[in-house]
Amino acid sequence: MTELDVSNTWQGDPGEEPRSAVKPSANGTPRVLTGSAREISKATLVQLQLPRPATGQAMIKSAYVRRLGLRPGEAEAVRDHLRDTGTAGSPAGSGDSAAGGEGPAGEVSDELIGLLAEFERPVPSSLLPSPSEFAPVPVPALEAFGDALIELRQRRVERLAAGRAGAAADTAADPAADVPPADVEGLAQQDVRSAVVAVRALAANTQATPLGMLNLERLEMVPAGLERGELLATIPLAPLEETAVSHKEWSVRSKEFTSIVTDSLETVSETGVTDNTELAQSTTSQAQHSNQFNVTATVTGGIPVINGSAQSGFTSQDSRSQSASDSTKHATALTKKASSRAKQEHKITISTTTVTGTEETSTRKLRNPSASEPMRVDYFSLMRRWRVRLYRHGLRMTYDLVIPEPGAGLRRMHKELADLKGRLGPFQFALPHSEITEAILPGETQPHYRVLAERYGAVVPDPPLPPSAPQFSVGAPSQEEGWHIFTPDPLEVPAGYRIKTLKLWFATTSKKDEKFSFKVLGTPLYIKDETQGEYGPAELTSGAYGKFMLHATGKVYISFEMVNNRNTTIRVASEIEEIPTQLDPDPAKPPKSDRIREKWQSDVWNLLRDAAQSQYYERQQDIATKAAALQEQIEQVDTLTLRREEGDEIMKGVLRFLLGPDFALMPQPVIDAFIKAKVDLEHGIGFDDNNLGLDATAWATVRGHEDVIRFINQAIEWENVVTFLYSYFWDVPQSWNFIRRLRHPDANRQAFLRSGSARVVLTVRKGWEEEWVNFAEGGFKTPPVTPNAKYLTIAREIAAYDDRNYPGIPPANPARSAVRLEEAVYTTSRDVLAKSSNPVNIKVDSSKDFLVGAQVVLDSADKVDPADGRVVQETQIVTAIPDVTHLTVGRLDRAHDGSVTPFAVLQPGTKGALIAEWNEYTPSSGTDIEIGSDLGSGA
Repeated sequence: MTELDVSNTWQGDPGEEPRSAVKPSANGTPRVLTGSAREISKATLVQLQLPRPATGQAMIKSAYVRRLGLRPGEAEAVRDHLRDTGTAGSPAGSGDSAAGGEGPAGEVSDELIGLLAEFERPVPSSLLPSPSEFAPVPVPALEAFGDALIELRQRRVERLAAGRAGAAADTAADPAADVPPADVEGLAQQDVRSAVVAVRALAANTQATPLGMLNLERLEMVPAGLERGELLATIPLAPLEETAVSHKEWSVRSKEFTSIVTDSLETVSETGVTDNTELAQSTTSQAQHSNQFNVTATVTGGIPVINGSAQSGFTSQDSRSQSASDSTKHATALTKKASSRAKQEHKITISTTTVTGTEETSTRKLRNPSASEPMRVDYFSLMRRWRVRLYRHGLRMTYDLVIPEPGAGLRRMHKELADLKGRLGPFQFALPHSEITEAILPGETQPHYRVLAERYGAVVPDPPLPPSAPQFSVGAPSQEEGWHIFTPDPLEVPAGYRIKTLKLWFATTSKKDEKFSFKVLGTPLYIKDETQGEYGPAELTSGAYGKFMLHATGKVYISFEMVNNRNTTIRVASEIEEIPTQLDPDPAKPPKSDRIREKWQSDVWNLLRDAAQSQYYERQQDIATKAAALQEQIEQVDTLTLRREEGDEIMKGVLRFLLGPDFALMPQPVIDAFIKAKVDLEHGIGFDDNNLGLDATAWATVRGHEDVIRFINQAIEWENVVTFLYSYFWDVPQSWNFIRRLRHPDANRQAFLRSGSARVVLTVRKGWEEEWVNFAEGGFKTPPVTPNAKYLTIAREIAAYDDRNYPGIPPANPARSAVRLEEAVYTTSRDVLAKSSNPVNIKVDSSKDFLVGAQVVLDSADKVDPADGRVVQETQIVTAIPDVTHLTVGRLDRAHDGSVTPFAVLQPGTKGALIAEWNEYTPSSGTDIEIGSDLGSGA
C-alpha cells in the first residue's frame, strides 16, 4: 500500500485556474508524433455509367456459349423452335440478318446458329471458334437462344420423368445412351441447370458496364497528444480524514467473427503485439465486424477497407468529387465506431475501501492534513488524441463481372462430409426369409443361399435332409408260466415329424402242451390260442386297428401283452412325415408342411444377419474415421491458408467465366509434353532433373502456355481483387437447403461457402489498361476485331489521370517504411490564362510549400475545352516562386479560366491528395489526479 501525503499539495484557490497534467507544445498546439503514424489501406469503388455497348464483350459471350454445353443437334432444334414461335432470323444468304446482328437485336440468325453449332462437336478447345467471333453478336440474340434452349431441355426432362415414348428416342440419340435411364434423366436435369446458370450470368455481366474505377486511398492515424477525459471518481475528505483508494484497470479484447493475422512469416498476430486501444487495429476490427453484418454482400480483398460510391461518368476524382465525399463519410463513420469500441473495451475503476493490504488490490492511503478545511481529490482519464487523415493516392481501372457459385470447388469437401455422415445410421437388414433358397437363380452358378453366405461372409448350414424313419426289432423274453407285459425301447420320432404309418411283424411259439396269446395294448390286435406262427405286417395306424399312434410325435412307446410265449421276435417299422403348418386349398392334396424348411431359413437368416451386422459396424467405424479426418481437414486450417484458397477459387472462377468452362487451364498438348518428359502427373513432380526431357516442339508448346499464364497474372492485380459475396438464394433453388446448412469455424470461409454468386471487381494493373480491354472486350485478337472505342478511351483517360495527378505513387499495399511520405500542396487560382510556350506567372491564393522544380497539376480532369473537346488539365514544372501569391510555370499547353470557378493548382506528393482530416480519441492507460479541480471546466 502506498501512502499519499497531501500536506504540501496545492488544494486549489477559487480564483485560480486548475492545473492539468497535459502540457501543450511550445506553440500551444499538441505535439504530433509523425514517427508513430499508423496506416490502413483503403479504396473507393466507382462504377462507370456508360451506355450498354452494341459490340464487344467477346470473352463473356464466348464463355456463355461454352457454359451452355450444347449437345449434337440442339442448335438446329432451337432454330426450328424459334421459327415456330416467330423469333428466328431469316435464312442464310437472304441478307436480312447476320451473326453480327444486322437484323432486330433479339433475332437469332442462321449465321449465329451455324456459329453455335460449332460448339456441339466434341473437339479440343483449340479447334473451337475464337472468342473474337462473338464480338459483333448482339446480347439479346444470345439470350433468346438460351431461353429457347432451356425450354426444350425442360420439355425433355418432363418426357423422361413421365416415361413417354419420346424419351426412348431422345436416349438413343444422346451420347450418354449407354447409362441407366435414371442417370439419363439426371444428366438432362443437369443440362437444364447449366443453361439456367449461363443465361443468368450473361444477363448479369452484360447489363451493367464492366468498367469502373478504384480510387486507392490511405487512412493515416498519428498520435497527437493526450487530453483530459471524463471524470472517473471524486473522493471528498473531511478535515484529518483518512481513506484507502483502490485503483483497478482492465481491458477486454472481444474477438468477433475473425482474428487479425498480419504476419505470415512469423507466427505472431497483431492482436498479440499491440494494445487494444490502437485506433488502427480497432478500425480494422470494426471493418471486419461491419462486413460480417452486411446482409447484401460480404466484401473481401487485399485492401482491408472497401466502400462503394454512386455510379458516375469519368470525372475528376479529387477532394470535390462525389466519390471523395462518400469515402470521407465512410471513413469518419468507421473510425468513430472504432474509437467507441476501444473505449468500451478499456475500463478504469476507482473505489474507496475500508480494507487494505489484500494481495489482489493495489491501494493508496489518502489523508487530509488540514484540521479545519475539507478537500477533494478528482480522478480523470487521459485520452489519446489521434489525427486522422484520408489521402487519395492513385486510380486504377477495374473490370467488373459476376460469377455463379464462387465456392463450388470448396463445397466439394463439405458434400463428401455430408455424404459420409449420411451413411451413418442404425443397422438395418432387409433380406426376406423367402430369398434364402437352395435354388440356383438366373445368372448364378450355385445355390442362392451360398451366394448370400459369400456376400455377407457367413458360414451357413446346408438345407436339412429328410430323417430316416424310426424302427426296432427285438426279441421278447419267454414266459413259461402265466402272462406278462413287454415294452421295448420307444421309437424316436425326429422333431418336426410325426408318425404316418406304423407296421408290426412278430413270430412266436408256445411252450410245450400250451397255447400262447399275443396282444398289442391299445389296439384290437389280439391273437390267442395258437401254438406258433409268423404274423404281419399289420398296419397299426389303419382304421382297422383304431389308428394306433397315428400322427404321434416324440418318443412312441408300444407295449405287448404275452402269455405262454417262447422264442418271440418283434419288428416295428414306421413311416414319418413333416408336421404340416397349413392346409392345402385343394382338399385332395395333403396338407403342406414347411416347419423344417422355415427353421432352416430362420437359422440361415440369423447367421447372415450377424455377419452383415459385423460388416456394417466395421464399415460404420471406417466411415466415422474418414468423416472425422475430413472434418479436421476442413476446420483445422490456418487463416492465411483459407484466404489463399478463397483467392485461388475466385481467380479460377473468373478465368472459367471469361474463357469458358472448356478453357483448359492445362491444355492437352501441354499435358502430352509433360507426359513425354516423364512428369509425375498425379503428384505434380517434374523437371527436377538435369535434362528437361522436352524437344523443340514440346518446349514451344509449354512456353506458349506460360505466356498466357504470364499475361493473366500480370494484367490484373490479383492481390487487390475486390469480391462482393451475395447470399445463397442467388444460386439454383435445388441447392438452397444444402448451402444454407454449411458451417465453418472461420466466418469468412463460411460466407464464401454459402455465397450463391459473387461480384468480382478485377483491378487492372497500371499500364495494362488497353491490353486488358483488348483481351476482355475484343477477344484478344489483332484487327479487324476491335473492342468498343468508348471503352478504349476510358482506359486511356484513367491511365492518363493517374499519371497526371498521382506521380510516383507506391503500390496499393505499400510495405511499412521508416521514410515518411511527402504531403501534397494544394491551392487555387482565379486567373484567366491563355496558351503560351513561354513561362507564365500565375496568381494563386498561396504559394506556401510549393517548390521550384516540382511538378504541378493545373485544373481538373472533368473540364474540357469546347474548341477541341480535350481535357484542359495539364502538368507543368514550377520555374520560380516570385512571392507568396504567385507561381511561375515553364509553359501552358491549354487555356484555363478561373474567373467563374477557381481552378486547382496541385503539387502532388507521394502521399497523394489530402481529401479529409479529423480527430478521434481512444483511452490510454494513464490517469490524471487533481486536488480540488474546477469541475465546471471538466468533462
